[in-house]
Amino acid sequence: MADPAMSVTPYWELTFDADGDVQGRQRDRLLAEVPTSGVRDLVVFSHGWNNDRSIATRLYDRFFAPFPELAPNAEIGYVGVVWPSMRFSDEPIPDFPRVTEAGVAPRVGLDKETRHALLETFPGRATVVEQIARMLEQQPSEDGALEEFGRLVRLLVDVVPPGPQALFTADTLAEGVPQDEPEMFAGGTAAACEEFAAALALAQAPPGAEGFALPNPWDGAHELLRQGTYYAMKRRAGTVGERGLGRVVGQLAEAAPDVRVHLVGHSFGGRLVSFALRGLPEGVRTVKSVTLLQGAFSHYAFAARLPHDTRAGGVLQGQHNRVDGPVVCCYSSHDSALGTLYPLASRVAGDAQGLVGSFGVGNLLGAKWGAMGFDGVQAVPGTKAMKLADALRGPLPTSGCVNVDAAAVVRRGGPPAGAHSDIVHKELAQLVLVAGRVG
Repeated sequence: MADPAMSVTPYWELTFDADGDVQGRQRDRLLAEVPTSGVRDLVVFSHGWNNDRSIATRLYDRFFAPFPELAPNAEIGYVGVVWPSMRFSDEPIPDFPRVTEAGVAPRVGLDKETRHALLETFPGRATVVEQIARMLEQQPSEDGALEEFGRLVRLLVDVVPPGPQALFTADTLAEGVPQDEPEMFAGGTAAACEEFAAALALAQAPPGAEGFALPNPWDGAHELLRQGTYYAMKRRAGTVGERGLGRVVGQLAEAAPDVRVHLVGHSFGGRLVSFALRGLPEGVRTVKSVTLLQGAFSHYAFAARLPHDTRAGGVLQGQHNRVDGPVVCCYSSHDSALGTLYPLASRVAGDAQGLVGSFGVGNLLGAKWGAMGFDGVQAVPGTKAMKLADALRGPLPTSGCVNVDAAAVVRRGGPPAGAHSDIVHKELAQLVLVAGRVG
């Protein structure tokens, strides 16, 4: 039953494709074995973007390892969710931040692994991928070159998808209509690339440095591509969560109604497990907790109304009420991927205010485009706020949203992502148990 590479048992795996279809054999095994396994609490963990299966299972192995010691008398089972999330090979992987004394090397073109990942992630777009790679390598200086690059990125990631997929990409709804197109694709590409390049230069500057050289906009173009694929993975996470994992949890509730389910997600995996709540069949109350580790989606996702637009609300408004327990959101000020690049990607082309000289993490705290992994759930009445040490002493609220400042442990990592993937900590494993009232 246990995966030989896994530190815990019993362990099951659920693999989903981009449309949310689950591998039937794995699903059937889970539904057949859990009811007779003696498991009382089932922890279901979803990785974020920029993972493949080997990286995801290594993350699960390390994150789950402290559970038996922390809750020796609990009857816990474990599920690792695997979904197709494109990986840029020059990014650090979870809990293995790549930091060098020389800092981050300038990017020239696309490395072979990333090019291959793009071809696998976006089948049928080989010509577009090659054109993008060529432009990044040559960095043409002609007028209109960056605009052409932006056109290719939009073509690659299908910015405005047809039909209901728009809902899976949206963070907010205006009078029921998804607000799905990111601001970075709404205006001129050159301006967006300059903003991204300036943000990267600022993130990579040594502490205390005053000013920095004029950045190369083609560094920003590389980031535009990264954020474009990030946007496509955002849509995919919503799809897999609602159409895939939510349905499987509903089927599990039918097969094993007494098993308590605890959903855990890192980065876009937080978006995935949150959208799974939308996919639960009516009346299912087996999800007893949700723990979001550095959630890479809007801090307004659960809000009924947005502070800056009373006509609009979060795409997941009210879904936290489908949990028979708390939705715990861990956030960290050391997460520069969410504190800097996430809100910039959302607003860069639509904000008239310049970046250089005014940009900084503090400026974005609580801002219109913030991510919950940076400053927690916002605009949801009754949300509690706690430091990690206080949350671990418990008890946590038995319902509603709880923001937990995890900066005391989520703090390691170099630019530009910062501590976004620094989640393998015994304290965070313990928080999952406290949130779910396990043991």
